Amino acid sequence: MSTDSVQPKSGYWAGFDLGGTKMLAKIFDSQYKTLGKKRRKTKGHAGVELGLERMAQTIHQALEEAGLTPAELAGIGVGCPGPLDLEQGIIFEAPNLGWYNAPVKQVLEKEFGCPVILCNDVDAGVYGEYRFGAARGASSTLGIFPGTGIGGGAVYRGQLIQGSKSSCMEIGHIKVLPEGPECGCGQHGCLEALASRLAISAAAAQAAYRGDAPKLRSLAGTDLSDIRSGILASSIKGGDESVRKIILRAAEYIGIAAGNMVHTLSPEVIVLGGGLVEAMPDLFVEAVSEATRHNVMPTFKDSFKVVAAQLGDDSSVMGVAAWAQKVIQEQSSSRIKTQV
Repeated sequence: MSTDSVQPKSGYWAGFDLGGTKMLAKIFDSQYKTLGKKRRKTKGHAGVELGLERMAQTIHQALEEAGLTPAELAGIGVGCPGPLDLEQGIIFEAPNLGWYNAPVKQVLEKEFGCPVILCNDVDAGVYGEYRFGAARGASSTLGIFPGTGIGGGAVYRGQLIQGSKSSCMEIGHIKVLPEGPECGCGQHGCLEALASRLAISAAAAQAAYRGDAPKLRSLAGTDLSDIRSGILASSIKGGDESVRKIILRAAEYIGIAAGNMVHTLSPEVIVLGGGLVEAMPDLFVEAVSEATRHNVMPTFKDSFKVVAAQLGDDSSVMGVAAWAQKVIQEQSSSRIKTQV
């Protein structure tokens, strides 16, 4: 069932955030007040078919809490990881889930009888901050979300910047150090290889091993998997100057990439999100702001502000519902004009 054949109905919208470990469904009214929600473990290892069935069940449960039926849904927005076919609504590949060619749109439209719009999960988060959070009221927004990797997205005058058929804005793979370390994508010197939480944790683990980060070593040892964002923040508060320097160096690399994007898009607001930023917002925001201004032409130095994301987990689920509403209503309006 295609979106073109499914007409939007009332003012209730579902947002769905599909993550590697959890999935979250929320039902919103036209003012984006939450009416019902359901969070569950993703259990992606069970396979695509059972995973899609689990997604549908989760939306049904959120609808039940809201006291609504599927017939009252105007549309569903789904934020997904991995390369997507936005037009057909297919997840090409989600390695963290072990899913390939998952027909999300087809399955959910058949189940709920309303249009379904897919969106990259980071794009959804950036759009959520643009509509409801830290960038509300801005004309254009750039989002950078350092985590295990580094996700990015941008909204330009109300429109998410997307490719012709798939998501784009792969900020994590902007090359900031041509002879730098190898990235997971196979290139060298990508931002993600230098400034992701994984890269930061690896450098911090080495510092702890050398004895340069005694607080970190006492908190988490030298095991990379144990060095999470909160631990890094506690290490810095405990006096580990070497870890603080690692964070500041990562911020400098993010500033180089952000500076490139300022020259390209001239965003009014740059939103930083993700676990690292949540764990140490003041340090990270200030450092990235300073580094970005250092890497732009004088004309652009005062053209933007750098802020921390405000919505947390709600950014993606609210953002993707609002994006679905925008796309579905524009498609409906276009069809009406064509018919006239």
